[in-house]
Amino acid sequence: MGLIPEKFLEFLGIKKIENNNLIAKKLIGSSEEDGEIKEIINPYTKQPTTKYVKCNIEDAKRALDTAKKAFNETKKSKLSQRIAWIEDVAKKLEERKDEFAKYITLEVAKPISQARIEVQRCIENLKITAAEGYHILGETIPTDATSSGVKTNSFYKRVPAGVVVAITPFNFPLNLVAHKIAPALIAGNSVVLKPTPEAPYTAYAFAKLFIESEYAIPDALSVVYGDADIGSILVKSPIPRIISFTGSVPVGKIITQNAGIKKVTLELGGNAATFVESTADLDLAASRCAIGAFANSGQVCISLQRIYVDEKIYDEFAKKLGEEASKLKVGNPFEEDTFMGPLINEEAASRAENWIKSAVSEGARIIAGGERKGNILSPTILADVTDDMKIVCEEVFAPIVSLVKVSGYDEAVEKMNNSPYGLQYSMFTNRIDLMNRAIDDFEAGGVIINDIPTLRFDIQPYGGVKLSGIGREGPKFAIEEMTEIKTIIIK
Repeated sequence: MGLIPEKFLEFLGIKKIENNNLIAKKLIGSSEEDGEIKEIINPYTKQPTTKYVKCNIEDAKRALDTAKKAFNETKKSKLSQRIAWIEDVAKKLEERKDEFAKYITLEVAKPISQARIEVQRCIENLKITAAEGYHILGETIPTDATSSGVKTNSFYKRVPAGVVVAITPFNFPLNLVAHKIAPALIAGNSVVLKPTPEAPYTAYAFAKLFIESEYAIPDALSVVYGDADIGSILVKSPIPRIISFTGSVPVGKIITQNAGIKKVTLELGGNAATFVESTADLDLAASRCAIGAFANSGQVCISLQRIYVDEKIYDEFAKKLGEEASKLKVGNPFEEDTFMGPLINEEAASRAENWIKSAVSEGARIIAGGERKGNILSPTILADVTDDMKIVCEEVFAPIVSLVKVSGYDEAVEKMNNSPYGLQYSMFTNRIDLMNRAIDDFEAGGVIINDIPTLRFDIQPYGGVKLSGIGREGPKFAIEEMTEIKTIIIK
């Protein structure tokens, strides 16, 4: 159990915060004698917010064993119960949405206005998942369609896969948890959740909504905290059938190397890009690009990092983008009108600052921002960036966007696709021919026209190509990832 300073308790409107590992309904690590204590520091105030007890290896194994046993019940449970379960969690979260938004701001310093948006998206995500429960369908198969076939009653159905290990990141500590555990549970699986160490309480409070629901299937969900050692135990174990991970490419590679024969879904890094074509609405493009580059301090897998601009409008667009960036309020995430708060820690802020310095030393020019104060890096726009600079080759995950001048559409496509990543790309244009070409030409999991690549709706399929991942999220598509196809023939 960890207690947080009085001013944070006043912000939350509660008396105390408890934070433990949850193996099904049993609390693990409820006192400091139970294990290593980890303290959460708010990235903006630099003050401790809560403590949690790190799960040990035996706790992780116990959670897996519990999930394995629970699967015998989850796979036999009625779909109507599972639909009611997810709907109940959505209802409970709706009743406490302001409280959960404050948890997010408290732990990761996401501006409170954006934290509220995340909670609302999570509620909608749960409702969509519940509705998709009615569409876990199969299909009949005409086995006499070929000359070698014979007439039978044949069909396939989707069945629960087994134990799902879900590993989630800090940047959306509520909604990205929902994107994994809600589809897994409604499909009839059991789950072991390892949430980000940076936001343990948000995940803990959310998991309790599932576990304490009147429709809950006993022992179907467990929560364990830990670092790479715990993640390794979960991934290497023969118990899980599915590993669902959102995070960095290096960790994704380790998971694929160690998981063995399992279904692995990976939502990894991105290096999102857009092309601003000469016929585009520049005011729209500039205002939207500022949002796409600097929302959540650039800590989004589809944060806009590269902007390729037609040379005929380059200077005009650069000026407009700088003006839009200057309008954004940066600072205290607890204030309602703050758009951008700090990066998750000083290490991340220092790394981003060094990348800016490196780019400048190679010839890039700062036209906005570039200053760092503690964990806060001001919204930064770099011009005269070239293809070989690290700032455009790798994922920055910080409030930095680079402008690259191009001769037109063909050069923009070549440069955009010249990346090991391919999550989402976009283009601003009024030319319908280029819109149609981009749909096929952009090597990415998602293509957005006349908006930023940061645009995502939770109802849609979401995922990337190349190093950006394997599989798709979004309730309907995650359910498909988390089920198996079973074929039946009756003669």
